[in-house]
Amino acid sequence: MQTVTASGLLASMPEYGSEFAKTYANHAPMVLTALDRIGGTPERMQDFFEHYRDAKKLLPFPECADTALTTDTWPDAIGQRDSEPALRAFFAAEVDRLGIDGAVRAHIDRLAPGVGASAFHALMRLAYGLVRQDQTDVAVALGYWAATYLPMPAPQGAVPRTDDPLEMLDMVAKVGSLRDIPIGELLWWNMDGHARHPDFQPVVDWLKIDPDTLDRMAAASLAIFAATQHFAALHAVTGVHWLRIVTPYCERPDVMLRHFWQCISTLLPEMGYPRLPSPEDLARWREVPCPDWPEIWAVAARSYDEHDISIAYSSHEEMRVLGDPLYRVAAARRLGLISDYTKAP
Repeated sequence: MQTVTASGLLASMPEYGSEFAKTYANHAPMVLTALDRIGGTPERMQDFFEHYRDAKKLLPFPECADTALTTDTWPDAIGQRDSEPALRAFFAAEVDRLGIDGAVRAHIDRLAPGVGASAFHALMRLAYGLVRQDQTDVAVALGYWAATYLPMPAPQGAVPRTDDPLEMLDMVAKVGSLRDIPIGELLWWNMDGHARHPDFQPVVDWLKIDPDTLDRMAAASLAIFAATQHFAALHAVTGVHWLRIVTPYCERPDVMLRHFWQCISTLLPEMGYPRLPSPEDLARWREVPCPDWPEIWAVAARSYDEHDISIAYSSHEEMRVLGDPLYRVAAARRLGLISDYTKAP
């Protein structure tokens, strides 16, 4: 019987499509990386993957198209899902030519405005490819991002209205006409629906971007997730973690940050326009007794829910940076280790 290894399993992931039915994102390559980081054994990784592959009915990645893209022509394929094989081949050649660092730096700023690609999952795949420093997966991620690039309204240079990401979300929530936008099945559909609404066009300029913006986005994302435990809020927390890995490669990180939070604001309807927690709420929740990371990770590693594994890893990594114990509390609640702490004492 062949011995299962983490590296061998991860090396097989490019054989599968980046998305499956209805353009749902294939989380397996990224979640297996996270599972490895939180202590999942190779056998457990194999078990998770087989369950995920069969449950999601993953598709094989199609053979490369005949069309060969160049540094001049690859931008013409941006946003075309059926061009992903050609884009993957182009970026594989770029990584061979320039190395991981050079290839990402050469192309990431062109891709940054479309950070909502496949509902942030292309960002996720690139971040984890960079964590692993894996040439193949970095090339795969860049091709995936280019193919699923999600155009959003561009900045018009208006004076920002706030430097607080939570306050910006509150401003968006007060635009009554946006509440009429239908809520779609997929996160990126909701982003796209907002992008087409005329009253959403100015939103991208509302948030002031400065060197502390990423940390403020992290705090805002954590606050919403701690308050709601909502699936969309979970993606904000994990998305900030991925941004922290990817934005150092950007010449203009402000572009990616601006469009990321613009995309997050489109998810308010899906979250039911939640009441934003007060500083007093957050302070009280930080004091809630909860298990430490080894127990949280052990429970997450046994889960077949890809988002349990993702939030357990990203929360730990973000807590290492920001030191906020609320990451541990919110992750523990997600995994059923503590009860709902949001109810008034």
